[in-house]
Amino acid sequence: MRIVLCFPVLDKHLQQIQAAAPDAEIVNAGQERINELLPTADIFIGHAKVPVDWDRVLRANKLRWIQSSAAGLDHCLVPGVIESDIPVCSASGLFAPQVAEQTFALLFGLLRQIPLFIRAERTRDFSRLPTDDLRGKTVGIVGFGGNGRMISRMLSPWEIRMIATDYYPVDKPAELAELWPVDRLDDLLGLSDIVILTLPLNAETVGVFDAQRIAKMRSGAYLINVARGAVIVESALVAALASGQIAGAGLDVTEEEPLAATSLLWDDPKVIITPHVGAQSYCRVDDTVDLACVNLRRFLAGKEPYNIVNKHLGFPHPSVVYRGESTANNDDR
Repeated sequence: MRIVLCFPVLDKHLQQIQAAAPDAEIVNAGQERINELLPTADIFIGHAKVPVDWDRVLRANKLRWIQSSAAGLDHCLVPGVIESDIPVCSASGLFAPQVAEQTFALLFGLLRQIPLFIRAERTRDFSRLPTDDLRGKTVGIVGFGGNGRMISRMLSPWEIRMIATDYYPVDKPAELAELWPVDRLDDLLGLSDIVILTLPLNAETVGVFDAQRIAKMRSGAYLINVARGAVIVESALVAALASGQIAGAGLDVTEEEPLAATSLLWDDPKVIITPHVGAQSYCRVDDTVDLACVNLRRFLAGKEPYNIVNKHLGFPHPSVVYRGESTANNDDR
């Protein structure tokens, strides 16, 4: 059995994966060789950031399981994989604390007018400028999976009201006032002073925040996107910012990545842009390998791995999400 990897592992991680599958051949393809080597894999662990010939992979008829090293699965959920019987597992929720911290950085930067103060600092202008408060706001979270739930948990000490929508509106935590199905998205937008996007990218969510949908947001609301850039139509966002329909946008992701140098978003003082770093962490690879090894042992033992996704939706049901040591049985370690 051959396990092909495509994420930045160290020797200690290779040894950990080998220990979880002693009889397997472990091949660290990296981004440079993943297109060449993926058709030879029985198991794929990682995230191909370069084009992969998935038709060739499927014709090889060898791949038995995909364990993504990312929460988003647009890199592997091509039509052929979706229609195949290859199970796919995500890293959903694994980096939720980091995504929540990134959300806070973008949100407070907008509320406290940090972009304007940085511009003033460059010209040694010590003028006071108006700022905004989080306290007393209604926060709407669009997509209440692992990231959305962590954000709500970390926001809970503030004196705010939180509502959310999700494909699986189940297990509402106490800090959330309402948890609605996705067909109530427009209701959420009309009530929210701050809208945080943590929804997956799939056929139903590409461009879902177009001009018509953004117009349903409350006038003067803030929009934070730590999901996928393609859920927002950039031209519609630019227009809403220019008109004052929304007060500001915090973007860790953009419709086109890297964001074009000509994009009007770069120079807008009401926008904070970070280059898709929300899930970055000093322990990211360690945590990813831990999950991969737990799931690898389960898969080889004939058990269903954690984080197995609905391939048409692109994310797992909350009941199968991996939650660390408390989730895994002793025999999974």
